[in-house]
Amino acid sequence: MNNSIAQDLKLIYVGDPMCSWCYGISENLDALKKHYDDTLDFEIVLGGLRPYNTETMSDLKDFLTHHWEDVHKASGLPFTYGILDNDQITYDTEPPSRATVIVRSVDPAKAFIFFKEVQKAFYVDNKNMHNATSYHPILDKIGFDKKFFDEAFESPMMKELVKADFARSAKLGVTSFPTLVLQVGDKYVVVAKGYVATDQMIATIDKAL
Repeated sequence: MNNSIAQDLKLIYVGDPMCSWCYGISENLDALKKHYDDTLDFEIVLGGLRPYNTETMSDLKDFLTHHWEDVHKASGLPFTYGILDNDQITYDTEPPSRATVIVRSVDPAKAFIFFKEVQKAFYVDNKNMHNATSYHPILDKIGFDKKFFDEAFESPMMKELVKADFARSAKLGVTSFPTLVLQVGDKYVVVAKGYVATDQMIATIDKAL
């Protein structure tokens, strides 16, 4: 691939931290991102799976259990199911999406790393991602200012910025997550819609270049 051509190319990943299939494809995307690290920019857009949802985890236990088991079978990634019995935590995916926007707004290079760590915190450690303190161990790990994050997490500006991501996802025509799109100038090529193996994504991208 010619590096001069790659300057006009970008991989756009549209996902949600509390989308189980986004968690399932995370290692595949990590490998893909590293494969094109020197030639393609990588941008993460928060799609908004169930923003502002008021159903509790226990309300959705049967539905989510089925999906989580399917993702585990496909990806081999671990899940902890205890949070599905919680009738106090709502399945509102806006807060972790907002958290990712905060990190991306300061350091775009750390956004995907943060996104993956949030997934682990939710799916493996069963943390309540509505609480700013749930992100503190991740922020320490990536070297991000916790005080700044806590203030930004409650700020009206960040709540509006994440809405802008949801709107951009819709403008891109994304209807399900995860979706990976290759931007080539003003054209967009769908690389993945749902769980796709790394080799298959690479083949699609290379064909489009």
